[in-house]
Amino acid sequence: MLSSTNAITPNGYLRFRDYLQKVCGISLSDNKQYLVASRLGKVLERDGFARIEQLVDALERIGSSALKEEVINAMTTNETLWFRDSHPFIILKEKILPEMVDAPLRIWSAASSTGQEPYSISMVIDEFKASQPGVLKFGEKIVATDICTNILEHAKQGEYDSLAIARGLGADFQGRYFDKLNDATWKIRSTVSSRVEFRYLNLIESFAALGKFDVIFCRNVMIYFTTDLKLDILKRMHASLKSGGYLFLGGSEAISGLSDYFEIVQCRPGIVYKAKVL
Repeated sequence: MLSSTNAITPNGYLRFRDYLQKVCGISLSDNKQYLVASRLGKVLERDGFARIEQLVDALERIGSSALKEEVINAMTTNETLWFRDSHPFIILKEKILPEMVDAPLRIWSAASSTGQEPYSISMVIDEFKASQPGVLKFGEKIVATDICTNILEHAKQGEYDSLAIARGLGADFQGRYFDKLNDATWKIRSTVSSRVEFRYLNLIESFAALGKFDVIFCRNVMIYFTTDLKLDILKRMHASLKSGGYLFLGGSEAISGLSDYFEIVQCRPGIVYKAKVL
């Protein structure tokens, strides 16, 4: 049996780190060899790679492939829960949606993981419409994207075990928006899922084809990118927002050097970034 820890040589780690950043933007620090070993150990052993350099050689030689997809899936962090941090969803319901009732609504959930964020957004829309009958009569669409293909397939199914359901979802929302399939599995109802369209997307590539949005959720994603890549993505997200559109980032993320593109809107609690007209 191969030792995945011994397979991660210093030079090999640097090569893999550069490759990963090039293909998906994820920037690993100098001390993440253990992470690579733990996440890619099975791939190295299965395919007979004694060193990580051999894996990088194979990836660079064959380009787009199932192996590349598997490696990216393995190295992507998919930590998520329902209504994460709560205040963005409160801001959406109480401030933003009332401003958006006179036109079709389009929201983008970037890095949507297993679907909790876009489905949470859809539930907020449902709650807002129930509280104000007749609003949003022009329709709503949520585009949910992620680079991790196996996670996207999971999200499309809209099925969650009891542990995943319990992470941030109150019993009232569970009762209103989910059907119990069996003792261990719940499925989100079509009233919520029908608004959501899942698509594969690599944020380092162009996303202009997605069109324009009223709101973008890009939360807890930028922490994995270099400063230059963050600025590039945020500038392109500004171009993807309609005039006066809003951007949500994660609680530990902030926009720096883009005051010409966004203004901070203090909502107490929480903040949201409003796109400026250039």
